[in-house]
Amino acid sequence: MSLRDWIQKGRELGASDLHLETGTPLVARIRGDLVAVGEPLPAQRLTPAAQELLGPEAWARFLERGSADVALAASGMRCRLSLYRTIRGIAIAVRLLAPSVSDLRACNLHADLRKLIEAGNGLVVVAGPTGCGKSTTLAALVEEINSSRARNIITLESPLEYIFANRRSFIRQREIPTHSPSFEQAIVDAVRENPDVLVIGEMRTPEVFRLTLNAAETGHLVLATMHSASCGEALSRICMSFPAEIQSSIRAQLADVLVGVVCQRLDFVGAQPIRVPRCELLLGSSAAKGTIRSGQLSQIANVILAGGEEGMWTFDRYQRWMEQKTDWVRPPAARSPAPDGEIVKVVNATKPVASPAQTPAPAPSPAPAQAAPRRTTPGSAPERAAPEPQTEISIDEDLDLNELAELARKIEERTR
Repeated sequence: MSLRDWIQKGRELGASDLHLETGTPLVARIRGDLVAVGEPLPAQRLTPAAQELLGPEAWARFLERGSADVALAASGMRCRLSLYRTIRGIAIAVRLLAPSVSDLRACNLHADLRKLIEAGNGLVVVAGPTGCGKSTTLAALVEEINSSRARNIITLESPLEYIFANRRSFIRQREIPTHSPSFEQAIVDAVRENPDVLVIGEMRTPEVFRLTLNAAETGHLVLATMHSASCGEALSRICMSFPAEIQSSIRAQLADVLVGVVCQRLDFVGAQPIRVPRCELLLGSSAAKGTIRSGQLSQIANVILAGGEEGMWTFDRYQRWMEQKTDWVRPPAARSPAPDGEIVKVVNATKPVASPAQTPAPAPSPAPAQAAPRRTTPGSAPERAAPEPQTEISIDEDLDLNELAELARKIEERTR
């Protein structure tokens, strides 16, 4: 089996992640549980697949560094891959992404999260453990802006995961290190590129934290992700990444720019069955900002508990909302690959273009055929509009113009 076949197998199993390693079977994460599939993978299969995926130059860097991140479209799905070396040889971790992201509702998120993007500037943090859907929530927030406002949005990711299409906003996507050598350099450059919204794929280092706070302080809306188990822990991680002598000034800066923090986990809803995010939401209220300035970050949980009327959510309260929710949105199935579908790498693309499998456009619903308006002679009273026919008439998408004209004629005769 090729890498494309393994990804196709994972899609058929409904897996969110795949783990491949020399000498072990394919391991799929299905509904949060790990399941071994098939026979152990020999090195003569996995190593050539990794070489083909990376190419000669990236393969040489991989051998030197020991790891590599790649994004690609394969078997009708958008995937993020992390290649690394272990004691057994080559290993690949594959994240199977949703075919497309539309909005918060399509991601089964509460509408209160829309408050995070209502501000014109400041910092929004999307936090959570590994594999909890942070990238999907971040993409949904970007799509909410994209569909409702005209903004210049610059995204910095490593690697690119979701490919966005310009709607009302203009989105420039940059990949690290393909389009910029580091997040630090990319953030410095982005501030000079006239952005309204800056999206940072992940905050990892103190320097990235510092530059992110500065960008939010200078009039931009900054959306960023980081690993954390709760909103309070996310804020604590930001502050504690700096030396002790400047942490008080960092807390003051963070309190000034904070719009909100959403921390999420994935829960399995057995009635559907799907995995959906369960969230904790902190908004930048005066109580939250005062708590941050005073350094009492352990009290953030109490601030969230008391801020329910302002739109804040604890994990427990959010779970009660999930238990009452019935209109869950199931993720769209990935499209089948073309007969000659090869793995399409976009990690090194200068101008990545979304393929139909990555961002499928909704099929336009055919407009109901209408009867041609009747002519009236001068001085004659206008005729009353004929009532709409009660019989439903479906129009085939492959109908040619002659057949469509004939159908319109029949509708007109029926309305007389």
